[in-house]
Amino acid sequence: MTAHTEQLEFQAETRQLLDLMVHSIYTNKDSFLRELISNASDALDKLRLESYQDKDLNVDVSDLHIEIDIDKAARTLTIRDNGIGMSRDEVVDLIGTLAKSGTAEVRRKLKEAKDAAASEELIGQFGIGFYSTFMVADKVTLLTRRAGEDHATRWESTGEGTYTLEHVNEAPQGSSVTLHLMPEDSENGLHDYTSEWKIKELVKKYSDFIAWPIRMDVARTSTPAEGEEPEVTIETETINSMKALWTRSKDEVSEDEYKEFYKHVSHAWDEPLEVIPMKAEGTFEYQALLFIPSTAPFDLFMRERKAGIHLYVKRVFIMDDCEELVPDYLRFVKGVVDAQDLSLNVSREILQQDRQIAAIRRRLTKKVLSTIKDMKANEPEKYSTFWTEFGRALKEGLMADADNRKTLLDISSFASTNSEEGVTTLAEYVERMKDGQEQIYFMTGESRHLIESSPHMEAFKAKGLEVLVLTDPVDEMWVDAVSDFDGKTFQSIAKGEVDLDTEDEKKAAEAEREEKEKEFGELLTWLTETLSDDIKETRLSTRLTTSAACIVGDAFSMSPTLEKMYKASGQPVPHSKRILELNPEHPLVSGLREAQAANDNAENLTETAQLLYGMALLAEGGELSDPAHFTRLLADRLARTV
Repeated sequence: MTAHTEQLEFQAETRQLLDLMVHSIYTNKDSFLRELISNASDALDKLRLESYQDKDLNVDVSDLHIEIDIDKAARTLTIRDNGIGMSRDEVVDLIGTLAKSGTAEVRRKLKEAKDAAASEELIGQFGIGFYSTFMVADKVTLLTRRAGEDHATRWESTGEGTYTLEHVNEAPQGSSVTLHLMPEDSENGLHDYTSEWKIKELVKKYSDFIAWPIRMDVARTSTPAEGEEPEVTIETETINSMKALWTRSKDEVSEDEYKEFYKHVSHAWDEPLEVIPMKAEGTFEYQALLFIPSTAPFDLFMRERKAGIHLYVKRVFIMDDCEELVPDYLRFVKGVVDAQDLSLNVSREILQQDRQIAAIRRRLTKKVLSTIKDMKANEPEKYSTFWTEFGRALKEGLMADADNRKTLLDISSFASTNSEEGVTTLAEYVERMKDGQEQIYFMTGESRHLIESSPHMEAFKAKGLEVLVLTDPVDEMWVDAVSDFDGKTFQSIAKGEVDLDTEDEKKAAEAEREEKEKEFGELLTWLTETLSDDIKETRLSTRLTTSAACIVGDAFSMSPTLEKMYKASGQPVPHSKRILELNPEHPLVSGLREAQAANDNAENLTETAQLLYGMALLAEGGELSDPAHFTRLLADRLARTV
């Protein structure tokens, strides 16, 4: 029956992960069964889909199901399905190694988890459900044959660093996972998994909604007549209800059922922050059950991430990561969409052009955004959790989704100088605007501290004007795509000219400004020529109160932070010259004007100009083109003062 057997080692990271899981203490070791049943359900879904798509695939799909088999004498528990199965290579890729990004991340999180409950949640979140079997078993055997193949593969391991692979000539299609159970240990949460009632309890709790029948042989004891022995018979019983939650109205589904279904479709262990059931009739008929998670997945900003929406057609599974159903900025949304009129042979390429999918996508997007808007209006604590976890992703929609931009602006929140810890909506910002203020002021940067200590902020602090503090990388992008909110334009305080004086103040100071322009005209010209490699203009500033100088860009120029982002990603960025603004009231600037007018020591003046520019560049968080030259000039200048 069997042939060649080979022993292999786990991938190094997988071996360390197994060690962490086996030797960590979890409060709920029951989770292993939910993970194995979920994997079996996925295998059945995939077989039915492949049988539709490949008419030459010789498989029987008339009785797809999951079996649970208990052997009390041998203390084994087997979960078996007649689904798609796995080839030998797939076993090595999916079981022998963790074939997905995030392996190192889950190891780090497991080590950092402060309590057992936190560790337990990581099992589903990182898609490592199969490995949870080693919490309850000291040996695991997998026998699997892929649909359409003649031979099978037996995988076996004790979870201690190695596993064996065996070629098997005869085996049923699908997969069976046999757990050689550890002894019962109630103190450590290790229950008797050879108990029928315990298995039925766990299936009811975690997997009742699975669309495929979960069967188990159960013992029935008859009530004997007087003087007779009770008769025990074995019957096969379906122990789950198989009710698709998305086909039921919200008042028919309990909160616990929604929670478990969310965990099933998302492979996560957090609880949903919001449940969104939908039903559409008419031109395009579909049902949907969507969830907003309460915790951001670890791969939310990874390139290899997968979408979270499962697509069904008339309850037939089509795909589990349908990117076409929601825009990328809503990729954190999980759930199921069941369309009525799509072809069962639909492909990703067809979906991209399908008119019905496009209509469903528009409706799902509007429904999710309106749900977030209601959450913001009526459940501020829940909204705060949402924004903390997913706000950065949602703001991507401000660039990509012009149709829903107004709604996105309404439901977005931002840090501002109005509060050191809280966030503000744009509507709240507008309500607090000063009389006559027509712009929503903002500044982007790498950190709040860097922005608040920037010279650009000085005049705004002095006049009590609120400034949005934008520190997410995406903020650098959307501020250029969005022109206004509620008729108020967005204005970067680090770009263009800033004039914060009222008309009366401008008239009163007009003569003084003209006098300053004449007084500093020669210095401005000289600085522009001296620093011509770095700046295109020098002018007097109205935004500085305490700093000597700052550097500003044109209204539509690229910010320094955005330049850094492009350079970090390997994209060439052309050198753009910006504008040096001087504070005419600062002693350094007035002293430089006097020295330049007297034509004292041209070399010394040039060095001072370079130091002035370098200080302004560093103050805004910029990078010096020649740090060694700057520090040498500064050291020489300091040495003369000692």
